[in-house]
Parts: sequence; structure tokens; C-alpha cells
Amino acid sequence: MSDKRTIGMWLYKNGGGDAIEKKLIKKLRERDILTINDINLRYATAKNKNIVHNGIKLNKLDLFFSYNAGEQTIYQTYLYQALNRMIPMINSYDAFQLTEDKFQTSFVLRNAGIKTADYRLFHRDEASKNLYKTLSKWGGMVYKPTNGWGGSGLSKIEDEESIQTLLPSINQSNTREVFVERFIKYDNSDFRVDIVDGKYVGCYGRKASGSDWRTNVTSGGSVFMRECNDDILNIAIKAAKACGTDIAGVDIIYDLEREEYVVLEVNGIPAFATPEQEKMGLDFNDKKIDLIVDLIDRKTH
Repeated sequence: MSDKRTIGMWLYKNGGGDAIEKKLIKKLRERDILTINDINLRYATAKNKNIVHNGIKLNKLDLFFSYNAGEQTIYQTYLYQALNRMIPMINSYDAFQLTEDKFQTSFVLRNAGIKTADYRLFHRDEASKNLYKTLSKWGGMVYKPTNGWGGSGLSKIEDEESIQTLLPSINQSNTREVFVERFIKYDNSDFRVDIVDGKYVGCYGRKASGSDWRTNVTSGGSVFMRECNDDILNIAIKAAKACGTDIAGVDIIYDLEREEYVVLEVNGIPAFATPEQEKMGLDFNDKKIDLIVDLIDRKTH
């Protein structure tokens, strides 16, 4: 290992990620910080007191920057947890684990005084009676797998027939918990606010496609330019801090009935703007890179 500060990095390659990685490595090198990239923990092994990847003892690095949402496996996150006991991580394992779980995130945000959708969590064996009871109170709700992302697995429940359709899949699943949120009447668009190290990076909007209510791009939603106001920014910064995230993408919607902003989710690995989105005017990538480099510099001193 070099006498210079050396970090490990695992960053997604698609959607312009390869170009982002090159910029990060270049800017880190300008600060005498070396980078070993493409460290996929899928191919790492633990040998006594070391975690090794391609002959590199990862626990001897000064920091590990993990930024790949689409390829995380149970094995990788298991080593992620172990590695974070020895060296700094961005995000920390605790923050990563928290933001991967929708219930845990909402629970933390609510206790920090941050508005979220009203929610209920109950054991799978109690799902039937509790779903009917909750539906009668709210009139509409959304079933969410606690650890899903990209809008996958979400089900809108508007009547008892929806519950009858959902119950068999819940009973056949491996999960022991059932998580539902009150369906919020909104304009089918959201604010995605990027925060790095407690600082504002950028904001854009996502709008659901057609009659769909999900704004996720992977579910057919589209990205558009959107301004961030002070209320939204303050909520996003508070949410990122409450979750302990160094980097966060905070999803916020406006509840038309209660006339208030609500945090739907905190994403611990928010994507950089793609080349296509940059052409639209989303020009925050360079600012985000600079803030991440500042963060790595500070955490490795």
C-alpha cells in the first residue's frame, strides 16, 4: 500500500457513471489521494483479520466509497458491514442499511419531527385483519416491500378486492412484516433533492406516466427541471441528517389535502445526472463531484 492516502471505490458504470468515476479519480489525485476502483465485494474474501480483493487488503485502505445501487447482494452488504467496523465508509453501513428499509427510514424521520406518509407495520400473520382495518380508516393506501427500490413491488390498495388480491403474495413471500402507507393525494410529481455532506447539490422533478401514480423512472416516470424552495431544501437537509447519510437523494411530495410537504423516501445512492439529463439542463454533476471529493478529503485526514 502506498504511503499516500488510498481509498477504494465501487461506482456504477451505466448512465454516464464511467465518466463520473474518471472525474472523481482525477480530482482525488490532485489532492494526493489515490484510488483503487472497481472493488466489487462480491469477489472479496475474508481471511482471518483481513478482507481481501484482488490481493488488496481492504481494511488497510483509508476509506471505501460504495456507490452502486443496482448490484448490491446480501453477501456484499455483509462484508460492507464488517469493513465499516475498520475503516470509514461513504455512506456508513448504518446509514446505508437504514435508507434501504422504508419502515426504518420513516420511523427515524417521524421521530426527528419530519413529515412522512402515515404508515402501519404489522406481522404477516396479522396482515388480513389489519389491512382491512387500516383501509377503512384511510380509504386508500400503498403496500410497500420494506427493502424494495425503483417502485418495484408497490401495490395501491383502494378496496377490499385489492387486499384479497394482495394477501396470497404476502403469505407466500419470505418477509415477516407488512408495511403500508396512507395514499397521499398529490399531483403525481415529486422533488428529488440531492444533498452531500449537509450541503445542497441540486433538485429536479419526476412525474408519473399517464394514469400511473409512481414517479420512479424505472416505473415509467420522467425527469423534468424543477426549482427547489427553502421549505423543501430545509426538509431535505434535515432528512439527510436524521438518517446519518453523507450522500442522500430525498424524495418529497406535496400533500394536497393536508397542504404540506412530505418525505416519501431517502435514497442513499442517488444517481448522478445522465448525459441526456445534462442536456436538459441538470448541471449539478460537477458540484456533486467536488463536494464528494471534499468529503473524502476530510474523512481521510
